[in-house]
Amino acid sequence: MTSAIEFHNITKRFPGAVALEDVTVEIAAGTCHALCGENGAGKSTLGKVLAGIVQPDEGAVLLDGAPVRFTKPTQALRAGVAMVHQELAFCENLSIAENLTLGRMPGHAGFVSQSRMRDQARTMLAAIDADLDVDRLVGDLTTGQQQMVQIAAALGRGAHIVVFDEPTSSLSQLEAERLFAVLGRLRERGVTCIYVSHRMEEIFRLSDAVTVLRDGRHVATRPTSSLDEATLIQLMIGRRIDQYFPKHAASTRGEEVLAIEGLSGSAGFQDVSFRVHAGEILGLAGLVGSGRSEIARAIFGIDPRSAGHVRLRGTLIDPASPRDAIRHGIGLVPEDRKRQGLVLSMSGRANGALAVLGQLTRRGWLTTAAEARAIAPYVDRLGIRPDQLGAPVAALSGGNQQKVVLMKWLAARCPVLIVDEPTRGVDVGAKAEIHALIDELAMAGTAIILISSEMPEVLNLSSRILVFREGRIAGEVARSEASPDVVMRLMAGVAA
Repeated sequence: MTSAIEFHNITKRFPGAVALEDVTVEIAAGTCHALCGENGAGKSTLGKVLAGIVQPDEGAVLLDGAPVRFTKPTQALRAGVAMVHQELAFCENLSIAENLTLGRMPGHAGFVSQSRMRDQARTMLAAIDADLDVDRLVGDLTTGQQQMVQIAAALGRGAHIVVFDEPTSSLSQLEAERLFAVLGRLRERGVTCIYVSHRMEEIFRLSDAVTVLRDGRHVATRPTSSLDEATLIQLMIGRRIDQYFPKHAASTRGEEVLAIEGLSGSAGFQDVSFRVHAGEILGLAGLVGSGRSEIARAIFGIDPRSAGHVRLRGTLIDPASPRDAIRHGIGLVPEDRKRQGLVLSMSGRANGALAVLGQLTRRGWLTTAAEARAIAPYVDRLGIRPDQLGAPVAALSGGNQQKVVLMKWLAARCPVLIVDEPTRGVDVGAKAEIHALIDELAMAGTAIILISSEMPEVLNLSSRILVFREGRIAGEVARSEASPDVVMRLMAGVAA
């Protein structure tokens, strides 16, 4: 099988870090080749080198045997290489048609031809069987629909090599399935796909071969069929991770800490009641739109409640704002850490101290030394290098960003912690560490509400599971009785 892409001795350094060091990889034409590794392993950087977004300091890239060196993405596009980014970038106030033809809008004498622009956009969408109204604003689309527009834009410009960088990190299961179908059609057409991901099930489902990077170095390239999940994880992180069994599951839960009574909200949940005890992890499961995250936002005081009450250790508190919830001892690790959980321009140290600023200021002044003291007990515990905490948190890997969010609530010592999608977008090593931390918090007596779209995560970590459907509790499942079949039937409203 001929090689479509060859990386030879690629090295890329950034200030204070080596992202790639002497990486050599060959990728066969017409295949789906997975790039795997922990956050910060260099897999996205290698994809960006190919797409002309990042230029290597050393080494060479060959396309179909010919050396190329792209200094900007437009050069890569002209050569047939495109990248579908994890962080989608569009002009959200423009239509799909305008975004798809941006920079090369059809027209004459300085005037854009609206009809030709729409026709071009429809042709580009039809190539991936995406049925979208080209006049819709991109800002009104779901994340999955925006992903399809991005793929259409790449292929519509003649790309025969496409790099997919964590493409399902923000997609629902249904949207992910649509993406997988598109990938299958691309392979049938001979398009070479590079799939950057840390999700095991996707790697084994989609890829023909896997390249593993660790700390910027090439570890192995093997046919996917020759690997199993345990071997691949060991290659990625340098050690084995056995199935984690939470210690809190064998302990007796403590007193009732949080009581939710008849909670209803305009966001689409009605008459929700449940209780959470010290030392237990209450899992909330449900399909997208079932009301799980909306309930968390209402408890934390982000969204208003139309009915119902929140009690902490029997005392009515009904938080009216996040500040109010924090004052009462409720913390929230939000679903979208970048938009809701972090101030990306601030350092990791400053983000880690955000929830306890009132305790750190002296006469209105705050020092970096005070911030450092507040988070010092948790840095080693979370496995974050101290030197990383001085840089803007935007520069950290997804796993380390999530650890900073968790650090914020560890410093606040909240008796109640709501964690919404705690391991979304993090690698297998960081996921195991976060699972262990959540279990450790439960063992220490924290009452935890766990919301996750990953069925294994909910089943493995939860003391018991509440299943939501259409804004209401469809059923409660004890840990001993929980299985994917039982939970999925409740989620879908299908009788056992």
